[in-house]
Amino acid sequence: MDKIAVLIPCYNESLTIEKVVSDYKEALPEATIYVYDNNSSDHTDELARKAGAKVVYEYRQGKGNVIRSMFRDIDAECYLMIDGDDTYPAENAREMVDLVLNKGVDMVIGDRLSSTYFTENKRPFHNMGNRMVRGLINHLFHSNVKDIMTGYRAFSRLFVKSFPVLSKGFEIETEMTIHALDKNFLLEEIPVTYRDRPEGSESKLNTVSDGMKVLKTIASLFRDYKPLLFFSCASIICLLLGIGFFVPVFVSYIHTGLVEKIPTIIVSGVVFTVGILLWICGLILDVVVKKHRQLYEIELNQLEIGMKNNR
Repeated sequence: MDKIAVLIPCYNESLTIEKVVSDYKEALPEATIYVYDNNSSDHTDELARKAGAKVVYEYRQGKGNVIRSMFRDIDAECYLMIDGDDTYPAENAREMVDLVLNKGVDMVIGDRLSSTYFTENKRPFHNMGNRMVRGLINHLFHSNVKDIMTGYRAFSRLFVKSFPVLSKGFEIETEMTIHALDKNFLLEEIPVTYRDRPEGSESKLNTVSDGMKVLKTIASLFRDYKPLLFFSCASIICLLLGIGFFVPVFVSYIHTGLVEKIPTIIVSGVVFTVGILLWICGLILDVVVKKHRQLYEIELNQLEIGMKNNR
C-alpha cells in the first residue's frame, strides 16, 4: 500500500503533463504518481511515463469513469487528486496531505475561488457557474463550502473506498462534495493558488453542455438525498395550481349557485390529488433515505475496522 498516491486523470495534456508530474514528485518525493490516460491521442501517456509516473489506461471516456477506476485500483493512506493541465501549483500539496494523514480529515478541498480563480480564469460563464452551483448547494445542504467544483482535493482511504462513483463526466466533483456533506465526513478547505491553462492548452469543458450536466446532477442528488424537501416543493406547486383552478369556480358558485366549469373542477381535483401523492412519496422516501444512512454508517464502521486490522 502507498502512503501517498497522487492521482492525475488525463485526456490530451501533452503540453503540461511532464511539468505536473515533475512538480508533484518534487513536492511529495515519497508519493507514487499515477496518471490515468483517458484515450489521449497526443502521447500524453509516453510523456507521463518518461517523467516518472505510473501510467494506467481507462478506455471509458469521462472523468467520472477515470476516478472510479482510480479509487478501485489504488490502495493508499492518502490520495491527492489534481488535474493534468498545470492549473494547480504543487505548493499546497504537502499541507493538504498532512491534514489527511495527521488530522484525520476525510476530504481536503483546494479552494480556488477564495484566491486567484476569478482573476486567472478567462471564461466568464465558468465564473458565474461556479458561483451559482456554490450558492445552490450551500443553500440546499445548509453548508458553507467555498469551492464546490475544484479538481484539487485530498482524500482519506475511508472516503475513497466508501464513495459510490455514479457520475461519468466532469460533474464528479459536485457529486463528491454533496456525498461528503450528506454523510457527515470531516471536510476542510484551504485556499490554493490557481493559474489559467498555458497558451496552446485547451479546456475539455463545454460551458453549456457540462454546465447542464452539473445542474442535472445537483437536481438528481437533491431528489435522492433530500426527498422530503424535493417532493414537498413539487407538492406545493401542484397544490397551489389546484387551488388556483378551484377558486374562480368556487367564487362563481357563491354568486350564482351554479357550477359552470365542470372540466376545471375535475382538473383542480386531479392536480390537488397529485400534490398530496407527491408529498406522501416524499415522506416514504425520506424514511428510506434515513434507513440507508443508518446502514451506511454501520458499513462504514465495519470498513474502518477492517482497514485498521490490515495495517
